[in-house]
Amino acid sequence: MIDDSHPLLLGSGSPRRREILTTLGLPLRVAAAEVDEAGRAGEDAAAYLERVTLAKLAAARRLRQAAGAGAILVADTSVILGDSILGKPRDDVDARAMLRALSGREHQVWTRFAIAGGDRANVATASAPGLAVALHAETVVTRVRFRELDDGEVASYAATGEGLDKAGAYAIQGIGAFAVARIDGSYSNVVGLPACEVVAALRATGLLARFPLSLARSS
Repeated sequence: MIDDSHPLLLGSGSPRRREILTTLGLPLRVAAAEVDEAGRAGEDAAAYLERVTLAKLAAARRLRQAAGAGAILVADTSVILGDSILGKPRDDVDARAMLRALSGREHQVWTRFAIAGGDRANVATASAPGLAVALHAETVVTRVRFRELDDGEVASYAATGEGLDKAGAYAIQGIGAFAVARIDGSYSNVVGLPACEVVAALRATGLLARFPLSLARSS
């Protein structure tokens, strides 16, 4: 159960995810769960996200900071363009290529998150030995359309470096908003974590007794 004495452990170093959870008023502890995020040959987006989030969950459970946590949350975000998964660009050249590919087109942002309680996060499954069992796992999809970008805009934005650590090479919450003509679905999902769905899942699993927590603290 999440409370001030047993905070939510976010197994991610993403400042965007941390900000979303902090804004929700959840007591939080952060410890990045490092795993291999490289895709595998023939692996589609759904399989990739499931594998990576379960690996992150297992890694987060092994962290010393997990002791005393009321729950553990991990997530991974991918940008899907057609049949291609766009991860974080390797460099400025790769960022420009991604932005040109996204220009004038609709793509999807998939964020898969997984939640576990401290007692259940280290239980391996027969089909995926060594990986953690989630109390709840869910993939949220948001459709995003870019307007047409000219070569100067692509080069200038890539040069800011804002998108170098972000899937798809852009940040909708930053300068990259200039490229986004419209979205259909969760905005926070595009930032890196679907706030509505995460809170609903924490409530449904019984890991969050009341929300907002500020009401419980003042009562």
